[in-house]
Amino acid sequence: MEDTDRRRPWSPDSWSGKEDITAYLPHQPKSLSGIALRSFCLGITFTVGLLSTLAIVLSGTASALWRLPFLLTALSLFHFLEFWTTAAYNTRAAEVSSFLLTSNHPGWAIANAAALLECAVANLLWPGTRWVPLRGLGPYLTAAGLATVAVGQAVRSVAMIHAGQSFNHTVQYRRRSGHVLVTTGVYSYVRHPSYVGFFWWALGVQVVMGNVVGFAAFAWVLWRFFSGRIRREEEALVSFFGREYEEYRRGVPAGIPLVP
Repeated sequence: MEDTDRRRPWSPDSWSGKEDITAYLPHQPKSLSGIALRSFCLGITFTVGLLSTLAIVLSGTASALWRLPFLLTALSLFHFLEFWTTAAYNTRAAEVSSFLLTSNHPGWAIANAAALLECAVANLLWPGTRWVPLRGLGPYLTAAGLATVAVGQAVRSVAMIHAGQSFNHTVQYRRRSGHVLVTTGVYSYVRHPSYVGFFWWALGVQVVMGNVVGFAAFAWVLWRFFSGRIRREEEALVSFFGREYEEYRRGVPAGIPLVP
């Protein structure tokens, strides 16, 4: 005889254990179904983007439109790593929001849509005219952009891994248990390596895309965002760690241009 319990829809009332798993249910902060769905979609996007990029590059057509799927590849990898590093090294803080897919919404979505549009229009209507003053350096700029994207992503992920439980996607105004001041590893070179990594990652993407307007817009918006965020975050860190953080701040740069 078939076990009728296997056919019965699961509900919180049917849970006989002592652990409260409400947060892991659908539409909750740590929804397992939400995490699985987002991971699946990002994996599909990454695969389609990467294969499309390679197909255009290897087609022999010399088309620069490979930059469009490249953006999807870079974005999907970035958002997946945001969640994965959090889940692996700061597990308690891992939530659906850790993917950062809706962070700064709708600004982030609009910015990337504009980057796609600029790249498409420039390549379809005015091919070969991007970065006009440096036109002969096109391949070198692309290579530099790709390297910047790779290094920026690596720096951000390493910073999140090294900080562990002390890393959080939102500025903390109360010191949590286990929150320590991290000053070793990549943090011994710059005070805010996760911000530095993202800043240069985003600019590198715009260089690869060949977006002159996008590069200038991203540079300005990100600089304003991070300069303000660093100021607020460091006020909190001084309240947490006092003189220890002040001494650390005096000896290590912020890492963002023109931010003391």
